[in-house]
Amino acid sequence: MSLPRRALVTAAGALAAALALAGCGSTAGAAADLAPAKGTTAPDGTVVNLSPDQKRVTTPKVDAIAALVPEEIRKKGTLTVVDSIGTTPPLDFYANDDKTIIGVEPDLAALIGNVLGLRVEYNPVSWENIFVGLDSGKYDVGISNITVTEARKEKYDFATYRLDVLGFETKKGSGLKVAGPKDLAGKSVGVATGTNQEKLLVSWSEENVRNGLKPIDIKYFQGTEYYLALASGRIDVYTGPNPSLAFHAVQTGETEVVGTYSGGGADVLGKIAATTRKDNGLVKALNGAIDEVIRNGTYGQVLKRWGLDNEAVKSSEINPPGLPKPKP
Repeated sequence: MSLPRRALVTAAGALAAALALAGCGSTAGAAADLAPAKGTTAPDGTVVNLSPDQKRVTTPKVDAIAALVPEEIRKKGTLTVVDSIGTTPPLDFYANDDKTIIGVEPDLAALIGNVLGLRVEYNPVSWENIFVGLDSGKYDVGISNITVTEARKEKYDFATYRLDVLGFETKKGSGLKVAGPKDLAGKSVGVATGTNQEKLLVSWSEENVRNGLKPIDIKYFQGTEYYLALASGRIDVYTGPNPSLAFHAVQTGETEVVGTYSGGGADVLGKIAATTRKDNGLVKALNGAIDEVIRNGTYGQVLKRWGLDNEAVKSSEINPPGLPKPKP
């Protein structure tokens, strides 16, 4: 999946105020004024801490798992984690100081670092630069809601840590329900470019045309401006990671998620994974660390903290079946 670039408004402010700002210019100052001072509410009713003082869940180092880390990384003592520039709550976004990276992805990265006995260094970049940095060896691991795909498995190793669930968000009361391609025929649907959800929409649109239905009118967004597009009626639906859409719907009270779908498509259960350059020797350590935090319960605490209990996995898998390659 792809996470958008950093918007002009702060992520925390956008959550509470995006629709309220529909009629005026969005500035960091205006958003900050409207942002909750300390916390907000996740989809399951959990109160979420939006401050830079996160009081993250921690866990002890496990020597046997730490020993699996390649020697080069062990010597430097740092796990360089690359993630998308943070504007997608509750996955990866900025606290209300507009500079501290918070969310479920940084929390899980911190737990992995704990188990491996490594300091975690966060590196927020644009979506495409995640893979550029992994390819060059600049970063050790991507922890940024990255879906396992068969194409990506040719270049990367994966250790899964969450289910990949896509959502479809509309204005509240739209009457739409989305379960498959025909439900979006002729609809204007927003999506972030270069993502698996874009691929899904393109394939659904082609299927609609083959079946004599109208294509999907796909609109592209690279930031939180989609909030205002929904509010103004410029798009009927936005599709993206279900956690962020559900979180946004709770904040505004003006939108709702009207359907979900596997990020892996119809034939594969989509899975999100820690992503590292293929055959660099790190994936077994990542897999072991994730299994350890699942076993000791700290993983569950982190997911619950962000209202994502329903996306938990029972164990981490190395390179499981992924989203199939597009058919020629």
